[in-house]
Amino acid sequence: MAICLCGGFLSDSIAAQDLSREQMKGLDEQVQEIKSDVLSIAAELNGLEERLLYPSNTQVAVFVSLDRAEDARLDAVQIAIDGAPVAHHIYSFKELEALQEGGVQRIYTGNISTGNHDIDISVIGKLSNGEDFSANASFSFTKGVEPKLVDVTLADLRAGSTGIRLGEW
Repeated sequence: MAICLCGGFLSDSIAAQDLSREQMKGLDEQVQEIKSDVLSIAAELNGLEERLLYPSNTQVAVFVSLDRAEDARLDAVQIAIDGAPVAHHIYSFKELEALQEGGVQRIYTGNISTGNHDIDISVIGKLSNGEDFSANASFSFTKGVEPKLVDVTLADLRAGSTGIRLGEW
């Protein structure tokens, strides 16, 4: 009789383990669904935040890119709009690698009024021969009622050349 009771407890224990595994599997799936929902909500909130903080009629975004033929090592970029510093970035090896492979970095997003504005760009780094370089350039652009996207392209950064071009998207 003791053998029979022991066998009953053993089968009940195995059934409980199977049920527990099924419950854990169900919980894991629910957790993954919740994570997915949270990420989706976070992305939506980021979009709403950007639209609230940077309305299209005042939004300006500045992007930095490096000409693919450029082999200089970019160390830092500083941006000023209308004389006020708005962005300063020191580049890591991975960021520089991404720029050299055609990547584009959004260095600044902010608000400005419609009309004419000045942008000053300062760049420092090293040339392929190890020589230090720095380049400065000033440009003017006009902000309309639409968001303004400004592209700063760095090319031909050898000594004695500004090597900075301004474009608009």
